[in-house]
Amino acid sequence: MRLADFILSSVEPIQAEWEIFARSIGAGENLDELALRDHAGQILLATARNMKAPQTAAERAKKSKGLKPSQEDDTLDGASESHAVDRLGLGFDLLEVMSEYRALRASILRLWDESSPDESDRDVDDITRFNESIDQSITKAVASYTSRVDQARDMFLAILGHDLRNPLNSISINAQLVPLVSADPAEAIACGRQISRNVSVMERMIADLLDYTRTRLGAGMPVTPAPLDLGDLAVDLFEEFRTAHPARNIQLRTEGDLNGQWDSDRVRQAISNLLGNAIQHGSADYPVTVSLRGEASNVFIEVHNGGDPIPPGELQKIFDPLIRGSGAEHPKKNRPGSIGMGLYIAREVAKSHSGRIDVTSTAEDGTAFTIRLPRDSAPRHGQPILDAEHIDRM
Repeated sequence: MRLADFILSSVEPIQAEWEIFARSIGAGENLDELALRDHAGQILLATARNMKAPQTAAERAKKSKGLKPSQEDDTLDGASESHAVDRLGLGFDLLEVMSEYRALRASILRLWDESSPDESDRDVDDITRFNESIDQSITKAVASYTSRVDQARDMFLAILGHDLRNPLNSISINAQLVPLVSADPAEAIACGRQISRNVSVMERMIADLLDYTRTRLGAGMPVTPAPLDLGDLAVDLFEEFRTAHPARNIQLRTEGDLNGQWDSDRVRQAISNLLGNAIQHGSADYPVTVSLRGEASNVFIEVHNGGDPIPPGELQKIFDPLIRGSGAEHPKKNRPGSIGMGLYIAREVAKSHSGRIDVTSTAEDGTAFTIRLPRDSAPRHGQPILDAEHIDRM
């Protein structure tokens, strides 16, 4: 059986192997069959049609240089582009997307060989056409992925510039007012306090940006685990947020042993980010509940709020500030003093403690973010792209 015909007759087993490989990738481990397979079927069918289409010597020369013949069907390109955008939204990085194609190529050739096809002098031509089609698909996927990332980065930088401008304008105005009200100590002190508050806001934004940069460069979130009672930490945060938001119903529940080895400042940062997110996006008609539960090897921290659910299409990408809310349908809204990195940082804090964070959101049950922290976590650090000296300066 010719290779193109084999692909058409074996779409299901090929997709099954694609699904198994995609699930083995970190971003795919919790996805269902539909999300894992995504556009695999369309890519396979388009690849086979592409291989079976007549090809002149001039068209073959063009494809050998990575160029697409003008008369070629666009189905393969469209499926590849859509697949890359979907994978980006689900949290796959570019190398993981490319690894899917590498695995697809290998599994198709292996399955075809295992089917014991009759030897033919056209086998070399079949494999050449097959590799051309896969390479074309990879090229389109990479171009689509990087283009979308560039668009999201431009939007992110625009939002960052806007959010930093507000406190900077306030500092500028109050600095100009100080000489004018110097005769009135109370007014001068009020201007100084306003300047101080806005400097603090900018410091938090810049600190979030530096944390984001460190983790994206592979340095990992810096943590220093030490003995910690999460119950005491949660009580402190509970009192802090209840004082800052007296009109909101904030509840705290604890259960079991909440002691372990964690970085107090980082875990506090993660819970605080989740609480701030719940208060901002949750309905005031429902309580915001912080629940801590200790089990044998792990402690679970859940922050729950009622109100409108997170759209299903946003759930998988909600932790990435470059992707989340980048569409017109669900624009990203940041709370004052934030550049929209709270959920990303909460995830990185959990990962740095060898834990994880999950989210569920429905209209009936509300939205819940759950952090799992192993009691005795060993800090996890990536392999930094920059050298240690540059990383330490961040």
